[in-house]
Order: sequence, then C-alpha cells, then structure tokens
Amino acid sequence: MQKRVIGAIIGGILGFAYYKLVGCQSGACPITSNPWASIGYGVLMGSLIAS
Repeated sequence: MQKRVIGAIIGGILGFAYYKLVGCQSGACPITSNPWASIGYGVLMGSLIAS
C-alpha cells in the first residue's frame, strides 16, 4: 500500500512537470492542455506502476 501511495505522489509530480515543460500550447491535447488532467493521469500511472 505504501509503495502505491509513493508511486502516485511521484506520478503526480511527473505529470505536472510534463504539463509545465512539454504541455500543449494549442489546447487541442486532452491530457497535456489541462494541468489537472495531466496530474490525474500521472497519479494513475504512478500508482499502477508501483503496485
């Protein structure tokens, strides 16, 4: 359980970093144009990878 939470936190941070550094300037990208969607996707992927 603890690994999953740590993975989710790291995934959220990486998701936000991806939004900030790469992102989508036009707004046409469904995940990277919105910081909340990018963070949520990162949390989901981080928890799945860590489990």
